[in-house]
Amino acid sequence: MTAMTPSRSGHLPINGLNVYHEIYGDLGSSNTTPLLLIPGAFMATDSMSSWVSGFAQTRPVIVFDQQGHGRTPDTSRAMSYEQFGDDAATLLSALNVEHADVMGYSQGGGVALQLAIRHPALVNKLVSLSATFRQDGWYPSVIEALGGLSSAAFAGTTVERAFMDHTPDAEAFDAYVAKMTVLNRDDQNITDAQMRSISAPTMVIIGDADGVRPEHAVAMFTLRGGGDEQAAMTGTLQAVPAARLVILPATSHIGISGESAVLVPMVNAFLDDVPPVTPDLF
Repeated sequence: MTAMTPSRSGHLPINGLNVYHEIYGDLGSSNTTPLLLIPGAFMATDSMSSWVSGFAQTRPVIVFDQQGHGRTPDTSRAMSYEQFGDDAATLLSALNVEHADVMGYSQGGGVALQLAIRHPALVNKLVSLSATFRQDGWYPSVIEALGGLSSAAFAGTTVERAFMDHTPDAEAFDAYVAKMTVLNRDDQNITDAQMRSISAPTMVIIGDADGVRPEHAVAMFTLRGGGDEQAAMTGTLQAVPAARLVILPATSHIGISGESAVLVPMVNAFLDDVPPVTPDLF
């Protein structure tokens, strides 16, 4: 899809940060709930362009750069999923958004979970794309790889260039990568009870070659109310499901970020409460 131009963009003072954000569509006039998109670790708003283009056809879209990411400078402030969830909540409040659907990819999915747990009134529906709710949701090899990250791995990349544009300081970039390494290696530890407590209907999406273990995605789906014994017995869905699970074939953690053409229609159906269709077989 062709990249779109935001209707509004800029920086806002959010919890000690100067947060860069973009808005597509009109937040004030649309009858459709806006969608907040949260990029993954080391990713910025630009990385979500295909998702923005897909969703903005039918709903207002908000996307922003997390602490130290893209055009949002880092600060000495500690990093945590909880803090990032609070940042997202404060951004929505600053934009006068009372309710939003929220979709996060990878680290952004973990932030979306914290937003839904800590600020339930703000979250209408929740989409977790290739994310975990605690560390054991990743394959051990993922945690090992994250532990070995350093700023040298990002030399010459868009991550380093975006950071240096607002903070031309190699030591500051080293400190940012070090904090991000700890954040992603240690992950978060959301309990089963906290997962059950989320009020927003939830869609869980991973790839079958993802860094997220399939059994973890199934656990998340189940904790969010997924599974329908009545449908299992009759072969048909009688109501819109409480939770949805998508596992894409031959799709890796990075690969799934390029599957907007496949996933946007599925997510739109979830967000819009499209009723399930059952073919007439007999």
